[in-house]
Amino acid sequence: MKTGFKPLKNIITGSVILLILLFTTHAQAQLTPLEDMYFANQYLGNPAMAGFEQGLNLNMGYRKQWSSIPGAPKTQSITADYGTGKKVGLGLNINTDEAGLIRRTRVMGTYSYQLPLSGDNQKLRFGISFGFMDAKVLNETITGDQNDGSVSKFNARETYLDGDFGVAYTSNHLTIQGAIPNMKGFVKKDNVNDGADRSTFFSAISYTFYLPKILDGIGVEPKLVYRGVNGFSNILDVGANFTIVNGKVSLMSMYHSSQSATFGMGVIIKDFGSITSNYTTPTSALSPYTNGIFQIGLKLNLFQKKIDQ
Repeated sequence: MKTGFKPLKNIITGSVILLILLFTTHAQAQLTPLEDMYFANQYLGNPAMAGFEQGLNLNMGYRKQWSSIPGAPKTQSITADYGTGKKVGLGLNINTDEAGLIRRTRVMGTYSYQLPLSGDNQKLRFGISFGFMDAKVLNETITGDQNDGSVSKFNARETYLDGDFGVAYTSNHLTIQGAIPNMKGFVKKDNVNDGADRSTFFSAISYTFYLPKILDGIGVEPKLVYRGVNGFSNILDVGANFTIVNGKVSLMSMYHSSQSATFGMGVIIKDFGSITSNYTTPTSALSPYTNGIFQIGLKLNLFQKKIDQ
């Protein structure tokens, strides 16, 4: 009898672990956002940073977790932002999360505006995004009854309209940011489609140092980020980005109060783009089940020229 029940016990145990992982997937996506938002693509965290650089900037990111588990979560992100070189910036932010049977897609269009201030190229920036979030059950991944009424009811829900708002102060060295993502949930406390763990606020401050005579130009940008996730304790991120060879190579590290850390590097390719790669250790709640998160990003710069800030 013992040998007969052992395989069943293993199946049940494995299923319970998988359910725990899938249940915490969306939470993990919010607790550990796309790492490029800290330095490589700040538009991901704040709509006010759309059009920060002149020209068209295309950013693509891909992240997959727990690849050995069927239905493991994966995230794909595409952003495009355009700086006119004057006061207006435009952006498009598309993010898709898949975990188990569910796919969530969020599409946001962004308008940003900057007000010049006096001295040290100071600017005050405002940004607002508007769009939708949609969640669907992937019928092709269902191994049971694909005609289940609960699946049809879930997929028939209305598209969730939403928006983001952000502000930023920038100068030659200092950057201070604040943003409210998921404004509908912030104003109405309505998170029907976006889960209880939606992002509630984002704030950051950083200061850039540049030493032109060391390693062909070395830069250091320490950064402090404080952000909220509904249903969890607020998260403090502390770290820095280091650049060498006049910004062509970058190394970054961030420690998160959710008891995880992010390490990454980036390389500029012939001034028309860059490649970034990041690794994030698992949060304390998920450390027994996974060895971390890998992400790769690609950036293309078309007609790019740094705005006179």
